[in-house]
Amino acid sequence: MRSMGGERVTEAVAGAVELLRTAADRDWEARAGRLEWSCRRTAEHMAGALLRYAGGLAGRAETRLPLTFGLAEDAGNDAALDLLRTTGALLVAAIRATPREVRAFHPFPFHSANREGFAAMGVTEVLLHTHDIAEGLGLAYEPPAELCAYALTRIFPQVRPGPDHWRTLLWATGRGDLPGRAPVTEWHWYNNLVIPTERLTLEGVTPAAAGDLSAGGDGGFSWIEGGPFEGTREAAGMLVKAYEAGVHRPEWGVFVLVRREDGRAVGSMGFHGAPDEEGRAEVGYDLVEGARGHGYATEALRSLAAWALARDDVGTLFATIERANTPSQGVITRAGFTRVSEDEETYAYALHR
Repeated sequence: MRSMGGERVTEAVAGAVELLRTAADRDWEARAGRLEWSCRRTAEHMAGALLRYAGGLAGRAETRLPLTFGLAEDAGNDAALDLLRTTGALLVAAIRATPREVRAFHPFPFHSANREGFAAMGVTEVLLHTHDIAEGLGLAYEPPAELCAYALTRIFPQVRPGPDHWRTLLWATGRGDLPGRAPVTEWHWYNNLVIPTERLTLEGVTPAAAGDLSAGGDGGFSWIEGGPFEGTREAAGMLVKAYEAGVHRPEWGVFVLVRREDGRAVGSMGFHGAPDEEGRAEVGYDLVEGARGHGYATEALRSLAAWALARDDVGTLFATIERANTPSQGVITRAGFTRVSEDEETYAYALHR
């Protein structure tokens, strides 16, 4: 799956500038749609967000950049569009210059994002605020469906997809209605969760990456020879089904195990769904054959288990392993799980808080 983040930002900004340029001679002090801001202030905000994303990503920021700026009072509306085009280009340059595994600060929800996350946030800012300005200026605006799907499948994994990607994005951000769904009054996006270990990074898989993995692609990861393995593709397929059903919770999905030393993916690990009412969650894992025997699965499972059991909604993790799979039994035992039951085909293991 080739990263198209820069191309998507370029497309979103170009579409916004092309449309809004047709109304540059109108009064941009008009209110921007449902926002409290004027159209001019909204354009400034949009450009400011792109600049913060570009600066944060380029500088590997660890905290929010305190960047504020605005247009000169005597600057015309064309200047606002030039500013948007320029800050969009800066974000595109930062995305293209940043390695896939690099992350920079973003406050919600897990305090960081990678280049694809920043690209999706930039696209979303442009699409939504162009919509707001267009409403204020009396313009019709509908971006390409592919742009909307790009944002939805990367930073809105908790939103059940609908037949119309643009209407779904508007509904998910409190800007429209969808039949059969309650109005949205509060919303946020989800950048993927990462969990570090000594030698690995567990990188949360987005619906976009899961769809590619389940279809035979690489999910945007650079795999060692022989990967991804069959179990990873099956887990990705389960994630896609949960996403399409609207029951996917991103922190309880699939994580790809990426080696810190070379950025290569060696396997996957994750949950079979969110914890049940009793606080029980099932785990599973899968390593490429060439990565086995190095302790990667044990190391990753210890960190994933520690993260999960530190939460208030989890009391027990469990796994079922085939009797013949002695290597996997060794992994789960070394990670602290104990055997709690068995049947003719499998052993069951559990780890309590």
